[in-house]
Amino acid sequence: MIKILYSDPQVVVCVKPVGVVSQCDGEEDMSALLRAELGGEFFPVHRLDRNVGGVMVFARTARAAASLSAQIQAGDFVKRYLAAVSGVPSPEEGEMRDLLFKDSRSGRSFVVDRARKGTKEARLVYRTLDSAEGKSLVLVRLFTGRTHQIRVQFASRQMPLLGDGKYGSRDKDCRIALWSYRLTFAHPSNGQPLGFCALPDLSAYPWRLFDFENNT
Repeated sequence: MIKILYSDPQVVVCVKPVGVVSQCDGEEDMSALLRAELGGEFFPVHRLDRNVGGVMVFARTARAAASLSAQIQAGDFVKRYLAAVSGVPSPEEGEMRDLLFKDSRSGRSFVVDRARKGTKEARLVYRTLDSAEGKSLVLVRLFTGRTHQIRVQFASRQMPLLGDGKYGSRDKDCRIALWSYRLTFAHPSNGQPLGFCALPDLSAYPWRLFDFENNT
């Protein structure tokens, strides 16, 4: 069963479970699960990797999908993530700007030092919320939505996300420690500001290492 945070005739906001595909062909994905639970059609406007869970919004009409997509393009659709990384960021908060190149053959993205065909700018800001046992909990706001962006930008600074073996983590005790924590956007019909958040399973590793009560 999918946890529903909000639903009306235009949009539904839900919590994607870890391990479920956001959107695909020929496989049970979030849209199919929502159809089975709520009925009707659902239009994805953003994605999360299979092994990343957390808050997602789906449009229920084509018009609502167009409005939300326009907000994303304009930077008015705000995404915030929680990530558990190896090491302690220095400084504790700041901005990361990089050029990313996506290698479609390997399914990986890379930070590159100069613009070339296929590179795109990636930008995020982060704030360290807590640290324990040589690991840190960071809050990330994305300004661009590049493939594996958070994972690549932190890994390029020797702070891979825990459980992310693709980008250098040696921690095999969890899946990728990345969670869609909060989404803020305007309702596609009336423009009312909406914000929704959800926490990961705080009893599970690595989230249980950190003090969420005083830092989120």
